[in-house]
Amino acid sequence: MASYARHIPVNVRRNRVNLGSDGKSRISSAFSTHCTSSGLDRSSFPCQSHIVDRSPFDFANGGQGTFSSRSCSSVLMSGGGYGRRMSTGSCLNGSHGGYPLLGYGDGQVFTGGLGGVPSTCGIIFSSTDEKVLMQNLNDRLGNYIDKVRCLEKENAALESQISDFCLKHGLTGEMKDHSHFYQQIEELKKQVFVANLENNKILLKIDNNHMDLEDLRKKYETEYVIRENVEADVNGLRPVLKELTGYKADLKAELNSLKEEICDLKKTHEKDLNCRKKRSHGSNKEVSIGPGTDLKQMLKEMRQKYEAKIESNRKEVVQRYEDKLKEMNLNVNNSSQDIEDGNHKVLDLKCKLPALEIDLQAQYNMRDTLKVCLAEIECHFQTQLGEMQEQISNMEHQLAELHLEMETQDQEYKGLVDVKKRLEQEIQTYSSLLKEGQNDPSSTIDMQPERSPLA
Repeated sequence: MASYARHIPVNVRRNRVNLGSDGKSRISSAFSTHCTSSGLDRSSFPCQSHIVDRSPFDFANGGQGTFSSRSCSSVLMSGGGYGRRMSTGSCLNGSHGGYPLLGYGDGQVFTGGLGGVPSTCGIIFSSTDEKVLMQNLNDRLGNYIDKVRCLEKENAALESQISDFCLKHGLTGEMKDHSHFYQQIEELKKQVFVANLENNKILLKIDNNHMDLEDLRKKYETEYVIRENVEADVNGLRPVLKELTGYKADLKAELNSLKEEICDLKKTHEKDLNCRKKRSHGSNKEVSIGPGTDLKQMLKEMRQKYEAKIESNRKEVVQRYEDKLKEMNLNVNNSSQDIEDGNHKVLDLKCKLPALEIDLQAQYNMRDTLKVCLAEIECHFQTQLGEMQEQISNMEHQLAELHLEMETQDQEYKGLVDVKKRLEQEIQTYSSLLKEGQNDPSSTIDMQPERSPLA
């Protein structure tokens, strides 16, 4: 039975996907799908290479590339590692010699020369190959559907992993609020300010204690100078005291000698008086003399005179001695009182000095301890602040990476949805074209292939 051959130019393209070291997918296109089945040499057709972004899913069935149509009359169908482009119109001449033309006929297969006019050449398939072609199309459609379902499952798994990661790390789609960290930082700054204020107060107290200590030291030095002056005065008065003591001893010795002399004079006078009385009793002489001097009266006057002189000398010596003694006692008492007061003050200062030195050393130790504590607190707070800032930076970096990954996944998902839609449209278009070819075998469809993007 002779079949009426209808020439349908079909642009058939094989896709090859290779992963490069740069993370890109390299897709090589060659018009060789039906050429192999028709006994044509695959190497006789030109190949086009395009660089596309790496696909988010595995190339399990020979790879899947993204193809675009450059004209509104072209229809793309890709999947299972193959891509077909069907376009209507006449073939254009190009540097690559055009595309091979595929057509349906009475078992005849023809291909146009690559260097000639593509519109005058093509590949003719007989109607007996339609069942095999439909079977291949059905198989490819099943592969497309399986791949779309697999991609949907992988997309759902990725979405579940992203949601689990967000729930695990407490991440949301929005930026994390770190305002409570700023509040903690402000509280730490306030604590550091209070610690600095307390440190300044302690330093002020230490300075005041230093000033008080300097005042006490100056007072001690003044009292020490006064004490040395008093001791020098006492040491200077000691020779005077010795001299007065010697003068007192001399006066006492002179007084004793005068008393002894008075006693001797009394004894001598009594002896003379007794001798004269004895002589007067042993002889009775009458002498007629004139009135003479009264010796008794003279002796009495002399005695009174000497006694008065002795008494006046004695009183004068006693008075002088008492005056000197009182003056010396007063000076000694004053000096002793001053010395005792100075000694008491010195003792008090000596008693206070160790306590003040202990207090000063305690203040020094407290200051050093507070300085060390303040340094440790500042270091601890700085370490905590650095750790918090590092955590914030890490979390922000993770959040940015997560946002970027989510955006990438979203874009890939949208791309997959677009690919799915285009595949469905191409399948529908290709099915409609096949149905039209089966329903109207008398009509001829001339389809012009699209020019190569690199032509």
